[in-house]
Amino acid sequence: MMQPILWLILAAIHAMPALAFFRPATLTSLYGLRPDNPLFLLMQHRAGLFLAVFVACIWAAFVPEGRRLAVLVVGISMVSFLVLWWQAGAPAPLRRIALVDLAGLPALAGVAWLAFRQ
Repeated sequence: MMQPILWLILAAIHAMPALAFFRPATLTSLYGLRPDNPLFLLMQHRAGLFLAVFVACIWAAFVPEGRRLAVLVVGISMVSFLVLWWQAGAPAPLRRIALVDLAGLPALAGVAWLAFRQ
């Protein structure tokens, strides 16, 4: 019963960045990017990838067979950002994102343990 809740927590973490795929103005509020910035399109594509992570979390909440793959997808997304953020000197403008990902690591660890414990 706990596993679906943990997956939904992970989905919630990825919901806001995924929303930017459908609502590009979110990129301005989340990251301060203006539509005329060349990186805007790249960040909107990144939002599409977050949508995939979000869907993987929702799927894993209800379909046990997909949980191992979802752990890998979500883990790569969260941990790679944290490593890159740290290697870049922990830039202050991205600190809130890093803190949210850090807060999600216990949920990720929980679902990973449950998915791979056999």
